[in-house]
Amino acid sequence: MSSGGTDFPNIDGPNDGNQGNGAEAMPNLQVVAQYIKDLSFENPGAPANLTVRPQIEFGVDLQARRGDAEHFEVELKLRVNAKGADDKSLFLLELAYAGLFRLVNIPEAALQQVLLIQAPFMLFPFARRIVADAVRDGGMPPLMIEPIDFVALYQAKMAQGQGSPIGNA
Repeated sequence: MSSGGTDFPNIDGPNDGNQGNGAEAMPNLQVVAQYIKDLSFENPGAPANLTVRPQIEFGVDLQARRGDAEHFEVELKLRVNAKGADDKSLFLLELAYAGLFRLVNIPEAALQQVLLIQAPFMLFPFARRIVADAVRDGGMPPLMIEPIDFVALYQAKMAQGQGSPIGNA
């Protein structure tokens, strides 16, 4: 019986029984969970330095670890060090934000790029919001981090010879 609506393809996953034609299963990247692994905010100059416009130093690090055959943890580490005109620390924020990803039918040759480019790209908006909220809650204007070019970050690390199948970027 038809409901009269548009028929949509079955999107249950690669093993939905509709692959009798011998076609390869489609690659699939799924976010299973996202979570804060570590969050630190130090505000040593408060309240005296809450009106000072800080000079921001920003750092990014990525790590990917295999859990089992299909699951990988990707950790996006952000470090923000804000200093005043006298080079005195205004605040320091360190965030380790991670996601558990399920990868199905991803070719081994593409695995590192998926884990160190696509996965952190998916995590970044959530980590960015956490940073903005923590800085705001620390008494400063919210810090809106510019989008990160994870492709360029990946390429720079590969050019430095730090590439491994699954590791740091």
